[in-house]
Amino acid sequence: MPSILDEIVAKKRDELAASVASTPMAALRDMISRRPTALDFPGALRKDGISLIAESSPDSHFLGEPAHLTAVKESGASADLPVLRKDFIFDEYQVYEARAIGADTYLLIVDILSAAQLSELIALGKSLGMTPLVETHDADEIATAADAGAEVIGINNRNLHTFVTDLATTEQLARFIPAGKVIVSESGISTPDDLARLEPFQVDAVLVGEALVTAEDTGAKVRALSGVALPTGR
Repeated sequence: MPSILDEIVAKKRDELAASVASTPMAALRDMISRRPTALDFPGALRKDGISLIAESSPDSHFLGEPAHLTAVKESGASADLPVLRKDFIFDEYQVYEARAIGADTYLLIVDILSAAQLSELIALGKSLGMTPLVETHDADEIATAADAGAEVIGINNRNLHTFVTDLATTEQLARFIPAGKVIVSESGISTPDDLARLEPFQVDAVLVGEALVTAEDTGAKVRALSGVALPTGR
């Protein structure tokens, strides 16, 4: 039986085909030529407070649309904050599209890519001025990410095959990330206590989504979490 991740990727392949048909690569390149230089993603993650804004994939499991990303970028509200395209990316077209719609960075999930694909998509992003967030869920994936040249390595506390979330994932895996890399803990973080739990593991930043989307007072939740600094300087 296909896992949740398999179903999502299959749907994304259909969406990709539709996007390629509606917006040729030449059009994306033209859009990119008119975009300002992408903001420094790794540098932003090493700062305290809110470091970036993430725009999720338009999927039944996540809330988001590419148009939202462009709207945020062009509103001026994120002038000093990199914007991340949080999507299931497996094709170079999607990387070009991310830059064209205004993203400063993008997500690559090791679980859905071969080592060669990962290296190629990281290199492509760098050629466009973007450093991706490379997401992992086990020690082997961390090694693959490091070998591919990832500078920012995320540990997803959510198993994308079952959608079960456990902060122990970061606790167990952070030690496998080579020194000098930026470490991001993703998913399952909703309280200052969760941040305190991650503090001993040299996490540079966290990616918070569900806790903000479901909060009764989003502003209060942002203030509660962004006021807790994680140690940096690995």
